[in-house]
Amino acid sequence: MNRQELRKNRKVRSRVRTKGSSSRPRLTVFRSNKHIFAQIIDDEKGITLAQTSSLKVKSKGKKVDIATEVGEEIAKEAKAKKVTKVVLDRSGYKYHGRVKALADGARKGGLQF
Repeated sequence: MNRQELRKNRKVRSRVRTKGSSSRPRLTVFRSNKHIFAQIIDDEKGITLAQTSSLKVKSKGKKVDIATEVGEEIAKEAKAKKVTKVVLDRSGYKYHGRVKALADGARKGGLQF
């Protein structure tokens, strides 16, 4: 198996346990080679409540620092929608590097998970 197939298997296993609700929506992360994306999704209604990415954050520097800013930005957008508690869906990515930096930035911005 290659890396993409292994990530897909991890994603399927984690999504069984990770469900978003109206009271506690799902914060999902997608990571590409250049950018990182975050969305807050209510799975019961099937709608996206907030979204942001490194494309919106006009910052230069290391990818980890940019991911932290994306986390802070998604927390700010979530607070505007009156969302304070979320469930982290790392989409099969390991919890280190940019994914961890985004989660730490979201916690710093006021989200609880």
